[in-house]
Amino acid sequence: MNIREIDERMTAIETERWQTEVTPERIKELEQEYAGLCRECENLSAHDNVYLARHKYRPKVDDYINALFKDLFVQRGDLLSREDQSIFGGIATFHGIPVTVLGHRKGRNINENLKYNFGMPEPEGYRKALRMMKQAEKFGRPIITFIDTPGAYPGLEAEQHGQSNAIAKNLAEMSAIRTPIISIVTGEGSSGGALAIGVANKVFMLEHAVYSVLSPEGFASILWKDSARADEACELMKLTAQDLLSFGVIDGIIPEPIGGAHHDPEAVFKSIDRMILKEFNALKKMSPNEIARARYEKFRNIDRMARK
Repeated sequence: MNIREIDERMTAIETERWQTEVTPERIKELEQEYAGLCRECENLSAHDNVYLARHKYRPKVDDYINALFKDLFVQRGDLLSREDQSIFGGIATFHGIPVTVLGHRKGRNINENLKYNFGMPEPEGYRKALRMMKQAEKFGRPIITFIDTPGAYPGLEAEQHGQSNAIAKNLAEMSAIRTPIISIVTGEGSSGGALAIGVANKVFMLEHAVYSVLSPEGFASILWKDSARADEACELMKLTAQDLLSFGVIDGIIPEPIGGAHHDPEAVFKSIDRMILKEFNALKKMSPNEIARARYEKFRNIDRMARK
């Protein structure tokens, strides 16, 4: 049974267990079957992780923001052109601490996918993100970003409006921001579209998230001229959280429930909450200059750490 079949069966069992007419005997059978399916999820392939990272029921950025933060004041627009809804965020509080929080927004159905451009920001989205982060720096607010995108939008209009310049500017500016930044890859993080809000003091990934230079389909198309070999590409790309932790690209892995975050989002929210609070307590001991310097050195040294 592949991961798609396992996931669909797990979801069906979870649904059936809560029906009122289910007998105790049937519940016991379902629990035994569910336990067996959980064992099959213990050694997932890189391609399995890509499937889970893209799962349509996986928690989205607004789920994380609503669960973890209070008093959200949504910020819109880049002050130059227009509002890009594929970047969502604003000012909020985290355990009473004023913060700026933002992330990629994909949507939950086809209408929202189209509205939010499938989580692929245009230049206006990255300029909006940078505007929020620079404002956070001005007022000394920590920044939390949630990464979940197949990449920046590659359309002609986006290029005409300065897509590459917007991404490059974010990378440069984020390197020097003098307030703590924590980034969490919650789904898929592909290309500069992900990195443009991911230059952080601490970078974490959910257990089944993926983070790479481009999508497996794009990798396979370039290397073999065949996007159908994406599952093979996943193994070569070393895009899982476990691979990236071993290379020193990320700082930690946030565990997920068996079968993926969508099976128990509350457990994931609690794990992220604990992680952010722990990192804030460590980062607040550093001066603004130390925070910016540590982030700069972190990214300068990634290649050195990967070669160890």
